Amino acid sequence: MLRRKPTRLELKLDDIEEFESVRKELESRRKQRDEAEAAAGSEEAAAAIGALGTEHKSREQLINDRIGYKPQPKAGGRTAHFGTFEF
Repeated sequence: MLRRKPTRLELKLDDIEEFESVRKELESRRKQRDEAEAAAGSEEAAAAIGALGTEHKSREQLINDRIGYKPQPKAGGRTAHFGTFEF
């Protein structure tokens, strides 16, 4: 395999200006999106205060369905832990 000398990259003033303009544009978009989410989130939080219990179960069920987990009911009593032995 032939080796070659490392390529030198030079950063020019135009490149820096372009980077700064793109970065500022992305930051402004992110701020607008965060402000919109915060406004929508406060409205949703006020509406969802009463429905936290049911929402939690449905979220848990969605996760279980997504990962393929099917919880089995636990058998109660001491005999379930020790087989046929009873103390």
